[in-house]
Amino acid sequence: MNHINPLLHIRDLHVAYGKAAALHGIDLDIALGEIVALIGANGAGKSTTLRAISGLLKPTSGSITWEGKNITGWSADLVVAQGIAHCPEERHIWPAMTVKENLMLGGFLCRSHVEVEDRIGMAFHRFPRLRERQKQLAGTLSGGEQQMLAIARALMSEPRLLLLDEPSLGLSPKMADEVFEVVREINAHGVTVMVVEQNVYNALSVASRAYVVETGRITTSDDAARLLKDPEVLNAYLGA
Repeated sequence: MNHINPLLHIRDLHVAYGKAAALHGIDLDIALGEIVALIGANGAGKSTTLRAISGLLKPTSGSITWEGKNITGWSADLVVAQGIAHCPEERHIWPAMTVKENLMLGGFLCRSHVEVEDRIGMAFHRFPRLRERQKQLAGTLSGGEQQMLAIARALMSEPRLLLLDEPSLGLSPKMADEVFEVVREINAHGVTVMVVEQNVYNALSVASRAYVVETGRITTSDDAARLLKDPEVLNAYLGA
């Protein structure tokens, strides 16, 4: 599906790790207010796509356009300042720091201590469990609570686009459901979301549209509801 004025517009994106090519010409668009899923097998290039968008990897060719501005190859700090936040795979919280200290580090773009405290207050309102555990070391939280903290930390920069990489990784089904409920709520409050997720059913249940990535290429894109009924997708990713 093409959008006349997409929020994020990616064309012919190539990325390599040294001499090994990882992406072979990715094209995708994300419109304001969407939840878009990237699905595919391990090593297909989903996380690499997110890292290229967020400035953690420099593309070898192609373009990434954000709100009409070419941000291809920009450094990660400049990308965050533009309104794109990346919540990485395996969470990467700081385990020896408290919950509140982790959130404070997420607010590095804030101009004052008051602004940091305001945003932490908003995070605690959205994630009451984090308020209860604000003085606890992040490494002692459960897997689900650590994921909530990682998302809350990413939201400290008040992004307009949140890149979520494998948010349900290692979580129980019940906790994964909670995380995806949070994703829906974040989206309902005006944040566009791009989610990479190994659990295809979870991804397609929360997304409006999805792209299927195979060996560094987009092979299919469609409404998520239609993909959930596609026998090829079901056989490939759900073992149906």
